[in-house]
Amino acid sequence: MDANELLKKVRKIEIKTRGLSQNIFAGEYHSAFKGRGMTFSEVREYQYGDDIRDIDWNVTARHNHPYIKVYEEERELTVMLLVDVSGSRLFGAVGEPKREMIAEIAATLAFSAIQNNDKIGVIFFSDKIEKFIPPKKGRKHILFIIRELLDFSPESKGTDIGMALRYFTDALKKRCTTFLISDFIDDRDYYKALSIATNKHDVYGIQVYDKRDSVMANVGLIRIADLETGASRWIDTSSKKLRDSYSRWWYGRQQVMSDTLKRCRVNSCSVATDEDYVAALMGLFHKRL
Repeated sequence: MDANELLKKVRKIEIKTRGLSQNIFAGEYHSAFKGRGMTFSEVREYQYGDDIRDIDWNVTARHNHPYIKVYEEERELTVMLLVDVSGSRLFGAVGEPKREMIAEIAATLAFSAIQNNDKIGVIFFSDKIEKFIPPKKGRKHILFIIRELLDFSPESKGTDIGMALRYFTDALKKRCTTFLISDFIDDRDYYKALSIATNKHDVYGIQVYDKRDSVMANVGLIRIADLETGASRWIDTSSKKLRDSYSRWWYGRQQVMSDTLKRCRVNSCSVATDEDYVAALMGLFHKRL
């Protein structure tokens, strides 16, 4: 991607996701993911979406307008994005490629974080840690993250969610809110690593998938390739037996993912690339409330 095209895409995503985070997610994000430190810092005017349990009734009575208590941990919350950059994210048959939607979702969460005065950091992973961007604040930092999301070229194409979670747990000592964004196409067992991560941090899962990931279309004889291993073969998609077998494989994979996340007490959502991810994120926020 050349520099001009990249800048246009960055600007387009900034305009769209900044608007979403300001107009839709501001209150929900603030209520759902703010810290719960015990050190009182200050009071400020109530904003839509604030938890009414934080209202300072004495100050509210004096000013005849609702004010809430702000705690020190709320002002220093760290948000981490664990972003899958494996080969399968490049797939896109229905709607936009998974890579594009992952970038938009990550950018929306990032802008929501800085509006809440939170730090935001990113870990790009495949079957290795591709890049670690330490948590920081500010618009320049967010734009750097968006550029990396759009134009980052990983060294490897595989997927190892467990490895990424182990690295994250070791690297981040202070408790933080974490969004694991992936298509979750991973044959390895990541239950133990996820369980350890959730005991230390607040982890949320966001699955981004293409509808052709879940259903094999009847288009006759075609050559397919695995974007992560490079292996390819010819298959006859007109075979109902083959299509049904593929559907069972996908359903089994989804069940394993769902069971693993539930056992680890991870709230999650799934969104297809031809769907509006706004509703999925709003649902994820409200699960936390």
